[in-house]
Amino acid sequence: MSETLMKEMENIALSPGKPRERPVDVCSFLLVDEQENLQVQDESEFLERLGCGDSPGVKVLSIFGKTGDGKSHTLNHIIFGGETVFYTSKSPSSCTVGIWAAYDPALNLVVLDTEGLLGATANQNQRMRLLLKVLAVSDMVVYRTRAERLHNDMFQFLSSASGAYLKHFTPELRALSSRCSLDVPLSSLGPAVIVFQETTHTQLLGYESPETGHADTLLQKRFHDLGLGAEAFSSVQYVGTQTVAPPTDFTHLRDAVRQHVRNMHTRSPRHPAIVFRALEALNEHFCGELSDDKLTLYSFFPDEYFTCSSVCLSCNVRCKNGMNHLRDRVPHMADGLCRYAHQYNNKVLICKRCYEGGREVIVVPKTSASNENPWFGLAKYAWSGYVLECSSCGIIYRSRQYWMGNQGPESSVKHEVKHVWEGSEAFLTDHQNAAQRVLDGVNYVIQSVSEYSTGPTKAVTAWLTDQVAPPYWRPNAQITSCHGCQKAFEEAERKHHCRSCGEGFCQPCSSHRMPVPERGWGGAPVRVCLACYRQGGPPSPSNQVAKMEPRGLMARRVTEVAQSTLDIVSTAVDYPLCFVKGMARPDYWIPDHEVTQCHQCSRPFTPAISKHHCRACGQGVCGPCSTHNKPVPSRGWDHPVRVCDTCHAKKGSL
Repeated sequence: MSETLMKEMENIALSPGKPRERPVDVCSFLLVDEQENLQVQDESEFLERLGCGDSPGVKVLSIFGKTGDGKSHTLNHIIFGGETVFYTSKSPSSCTVGIWAAYDPALNLVVLDTEGLLGATANQNQRMRLLLKVLAVSDMVVYRTRAERLHNDMFQFLSSASGAYLKHFTPELRALSSRCSLDVPLSSLGPAVIVFQETTHTQLLGYESPETGHADTLLQKRFHDLGLGAEAFSSVQYVGTQTVAPPTDFTHLRDAVRQHVRNMHTRSPRHPAIVFRALEALNEHFCGELSDDKLTLYSFFPDEYFTCSSVCLSCNVRCKNGMNHLRDRVPHMADGLCRYAHQYNNKVLICKRCYEGGREVIVVPKTSASNENPWFGLAKYAWSGYVLECSSCGIIYRSRQYWMGNQGPESSVKHEVKHVWEGSEAFLTDHQNAAQRVLDGVNYVIQSVSEYSTGPTKAVTAWLTDQVAPPYWRPNAQITSCHGCQKAFEEAERKHHCRSCGEGFCQPCSSHRMPVPERGWGGAPVRVCLACYRQGGPPSPSNQVAKMEPRGLMARRVTEVAQSTLDIVSTAVDYPLCFVKGMARPDYWIPDHEVTQCHQCSRPFTPAISKHHCRACGQGVCGPCSTHNKPVPSRGWDHPVRVCDTCHAKKGSL
């Protein structure tokens, strides 16, 4: 703090308690509307509207309180000598909507007038979040109440503001301090709070012991008795006035405000542009829709206002990170254990050796290792079972390595159930290109399984079924008995899935057929269980599952063709694979009818020039522009597959 500014603040040409004339150019303007939208474009417009561009440093005063308690009237009298800088009304309804700002050049003070806590607004919780953000950028906060007693609502609001400041605002304000190269972080100390109570019949707080500080101690005791805290505030001060007949005496409040303005030990003035940047940063980081159905005005939940609104699709637990954390590439996180849901397949295996070494490497059961040909590996899978391969440790487990005396993977892997977030690739990848993988390799599958006995053929069939099953189907590995009659399945007995509920049944319990348009089977009648047949349809699916069903159904329809070929190998080659090609196409592939020329060289396609799809970008390319093979794990291709020249040139696995 410069000596010049110190002297300027100390030599304010106003005697305590004496009203003064307002400069004619002081006026207020709407800074933030009720939808949390800033009404100024940048800091230069902010300085121009306030008229404080020449000020080396300012402090910020904001006022809070219930609708009709006279907040705007109070600011006009303690700061602007009674002039109507902030609009006031005699109506009992709120006349201040949003956040209004004005600047007092004599005190070098930016003044923020807020909407009342009981204002008429469509979104109470969004407005509450806005008030807390304004409080966070303030140096002084006046809580104005006109009541005979201090109600619990005030203590709840201030406690919530304190918690939000410490937990959510502090990191953002520190980051802003670093960007602005400030010597003292903006978040080192919270604002000073002045509780201004006006009564008519009731004695003021601490009237029995008028010595200095007794009323402030009673305030702190009230916080303690309610089990609330106000640790974020640099001080909490009580100022009271008893008004038997108007006008209200604001002398003590005016003196308290000016004392905090002159106090440079706890909060130093800063350039007004920093004030705008702080409000802008908080407003950008903490924004988004809030539901008034789940929150109420007097159930203050700061975490609900400022944390991510995403919930785990499997266990419905809320993400604990701050709002808009995905912009900073911070993934969703939640406390506690998740529950397994077969439609999301959210049980993961973690390499135990890497986990004990401090790293979390997820391994996925595969038909073959990365150094094996995928279709030779599929044939090997029929005999040796699935393989678990760690990117660091190599092959760590084969399920049927010795046929007899095999042990479970518990010695090699750690089981963990992961949270599932909407839009995450964790559960979308499995179903994204499953049908295309079946289509690409069905001839190789036929060739592989035709050389082996019936047992391995059934193993391959079950594996293919699970790979491309719709999300709501229960995996074959989990079906040990009929869901209808509870009869245990024998080894050679075939399991049937009800197209309506997705559970596994024996043949007698799933002999009925009907269309199931709710699940995407709206054409010919399909297999359903007796319960769904009588009910006439499936139970109500969740929105998340419904979003995933179309992709899974396309894959399943292709697989049913492939599965029948595994049962009767001799007729498999007669199926026209081109008939199902469009249905098997992954979502990110450009449809064949839209591919008229090579995406790389722009050469038009002719009957003599074959179209190929890059497995990484999904664009249509010619043969000379897609001669390379490369794994694309982000798209679900673990083994080398065809990619275009541009994607091949990118570093690492795509």
